[in-house]
Amino acid sequence: MLQGRDVEQARVRALLDDARVGRGGALVLRGQPGVGKSALLADAEAGARAAGLTVLLTRGVESESPLPFAALQRLLRPVMDCAEGLPSLQARALRTAFGEGEPEGGAGDRFLVYLAALSLLAEAGERTPVLAVVDDAHWLDDASAAALLFVARRLQAEDVGLVFAARTGDVRTFDSGDLPVLDVGAIDRDAAGALLSERAGVPVPAAVRDALLAGTGGNPLALVELAGALTVEQLAGTRPLPDRLPLTEGVERAFLDRYRRLPPEARTVLLVAAADDSGRTTTVRSGADALGAGEAGFEDAERSGLLSVRGGTCELRHPLVRSAVYDAATSTERRRVHRALAAVLTDVDPDRRAWHLAASVDTPDADIVDELERAAERALMRGGREAASAAFERAAELASDAAVRAALLHRAATSAWLGARPPRARALADAALALDPEPLLRADVRLLLAHLEFHQGSLDVAHGMLLEAAAEVAPHDRGRTTELAMLAAALAAFGARSTGPVGPIDLLPAAGPGASVRELVLGDLIRGLDAVSRADWIGAAPPLRRAVGLADELVVGRDEDLLLNLGIAAWPLGDSESALRLQDRLLAHARDTGAVVMIVHALTRRSLPELATGRWATAASGAEEALALADNSGQPVLAAWPAAVLALLAVFAGDGSAADEHLARVERIAGTHSLGIVTELVLDLSRWARGVREIGEPSGGMHHFERMSSASVSHLAALDRIEAAVHAGRPETARAWVAELESYAAGTGAPWAAAIVEHGRALLANGPAVEEHFERALEAHGRSLWRPARGRTELAYGSHLRRSRRRVDARAHLRAALEVFEDIGAGVWTERARQELRASGETARRREATDAPALTPSERQIAGLVREGLSNRDIAARLFVSPRTVDFHLRNVFAKVGVTSRTELAAQLTD
Repeated sequence: MLQGRDVEQARVRALLDDARVGRGGALVLRGQPGVGKSALLADAEAGARAAGLTVLLTRGVESESPLPFAALQRLLRPVMDCAEGLPSLQARALRTAFGEGEPEGGAGDRFLVYLAALSLLAEAGERTPVLAVVDDAHWLDDASAAALLFVARRLQAEDVGLVFAARTGDVRTFDSGDLPVLDVGAIDRDAAGALLSERAGVPVPAAVRDALLAGTGGNPLALVELAGALTVEQLAGTRPLPDRLPLTEGVERAFLDRYRRLPPEARTVLLVAAADDSGRTTTVRSGADALGAGEAGFEDAERSGLLSVRGGTCELRHPLVRSAVYDAATSTERRRVHRALAAVLTDVDPDRRAWHLAASVDTPDADIVDELERAAERALMRGGREAASAAFERAAELASDAAVRAALLHRAATSAWLGARPPRARALADAALALDPEPLLRADVRLLLAHLEFHQGSLDVAHGMLLEAAAEVAPHDRGRTTELAMLAAALAAFGARSTGPVGPIDLLPAAGPGASVRELVLGDLIRGLDAVSRADWIGAAPPLRRAVGLADELVVGRDEDLLLNLGIAAWPLGDSESALRLQDRLLAHARDTGAVVMIVHALTRRSLPELATGRWATAASGAEEALALADNSGQPVLAAWPAAVLALLAVFAGDGSAADEHLARVERIAGTHSLGIVTELVLDLSRWARGVREIGEPSGGMHHFERMSSASVSHLAALDRIEAAVHAGRPETARAWVAELESYAAGTGAPWAAAIVEHGRALLANGPAVEEHFERALEAHGRSLWRPARGRTELAYGSHLRRSRRRVDARAHLRAALEVFEDIGAGVWTERARQELRASGETARRREATDAPALTPSERQIAGLVREGLSNRDIAARLFVSPRTVDFHLRNVFAKVGVTSRTELAAQLTD
């Protein structure tokens, strides 16, 4: 029995009890080596089995850390039959991650694997509640750790309990984030005495107990080892304890002493088991046989208590045995063992074979470089980008040619970047650049470094890197030059500037006859975006229109980079329909392939044209989905933009508390993470929201509007900015903003811009000119899709007519404004329009109030998807949660709305 662990056992039992009733959760046991974490896990396992739970086991293995999803595969292997119940995209992703299939369309998406793991555990929990046990979590391979942390944070509605055990004070740590943590410390005197007496078979006096407790720091494993190392007389106190306990150098010392007393063949068996990370008895036996350690060696190793063999599984007694034995071997002995293990894994496990081969040499070896490259490629196909990066990096270490090393380091850096390891990616890219690679590769490395910069560093630095790389590669590769120049032009359109002598236009090659659609689009994007960076709207509009007009001839899977930039290029044109159409194509492709990050990007980028055209309900739905996906995939940076959109929509709706909540979230994210290229855009959305809230104050929110620097958001907020300046008594600022927009309208011909210019002139004019400008504004609005701006002009014109005592004329405009505001949900202006109508002598009838239930954002999101006809399983796949979680929220929706079926819910939502 466990001694002195009542509190810890109670916490684990509570987790099991919750899992049995659908209140899943996770717990991290954390403590020093030998403190009893594994014993607590074994106790939890026994309790779960006794209660009829399904128990799944895995552990991190130090030498296994470069193998993607290795620990996750061991954990889920017993319930993989449940994969038949998963959505096909998830099931395929999981099998691919485990090396049992090929992904469709290139590298696997790791977030699909994470979701599939959650769904699989949820499916298994539906059959029988599950306890998942993960020992030595600090040694998990990166891909398994990320997947299990993703799962652990999303178990609230599942019949699943997940327990981790992780060391403190090791070279690697387990970043448990916000998961509940239970620190497992030393045991007390009473527990130590009971443990020693139990192990020794004789009563242990208090003086002996205290001496041993002091010498071990209350570490249970150390006490157990001492109970086996000391004589019965020493433990009983009839003979003195040795002057120096056999644990002076730590618990590993006791294991190592026992190891060194074994015959050579047994030591070989243990060293092979320590170097192996598969845990397969056949692998360890074959490797030991190859080194001359036969059956007798295995028997002696088992009798020592340091090795246990159960059927096909071969395990060392404790992770400390592995580190003690492996570290005690010479480098030559370790290389010999790895070579033997590689030899027996010829066709069985090519990834492990590659890493054993890599560990078997300390000099360059071209054949092993090839093996590691193939292992890296397999890791990429399975979604294991961290593992791929490690394999490419090790291959670079073993390559003799500098050019080959540089290419491998670049691939390692790219994999690290895609695996969300930017600091590592930067270090590897810098190492590749230091090898002075040939121009094409140097351009690729600089492109990667530029990506790192504009996502997490300086736009200006990234802009300079791209132009420098483009100029250098220009004599060698026109296509690459053009693509680099296009990215530099895109950054310049976002405000990036650098001091180099060459600009994007200088690098643009002349399009010859027979140029491809891609080449034509690239050229026009460069010309148009370069003109945008100089606010040359006359120069920007024609090439951007030509480029956007060719979008339908591009293929999403092949030309995704161009379509992304075309979607952004439609903003300066004010072409909302094209922007939405392009983002819809990208969104559909991302949904088909399960590319979570691209789904979030498409949903958030849609929000700008949706805000402009008054599709606010759709914008809110997309932002809520993007926010949920950012949270569910553990990517807080992706949550900033949708949170800012929701804050703005809450302000428009007059919901101050929701606005405060979302604005606070944007501040938290921006204060702790770099938002990269979208920093100013996100902050300007927040400034817009704050400015609108303060329009009624004397300052008119001007200090927020004046700080806006993103052209896209400034144009969207142009009417609010101009009105705020007028109301704050700053006509000169209002005139400057009107003049700026007038230049834009003249260059692009955007009717919404012309309408807002005339609206601004009306606000600044006196006498009959006011009416003339409002009439021109409404005429321009008639050619525009920007309904909110039209409603604002109708309201402003109607208010002007009422104040001019033309109340009858005012009513038509005020009614038109009210209709727009009620349709789009603009509560902040709806009430203002009603007040103006009442003042004109007409009573504005309120739309019939609906006692709408207060749904949480998750409930609202799921209810909306039910209305679209999606099943629970489809909703779960779309929101990156489990079907059980969807069912949990849907039951709450039914209770709040007062319905009992999906059909009733859909009908009520439609009403």
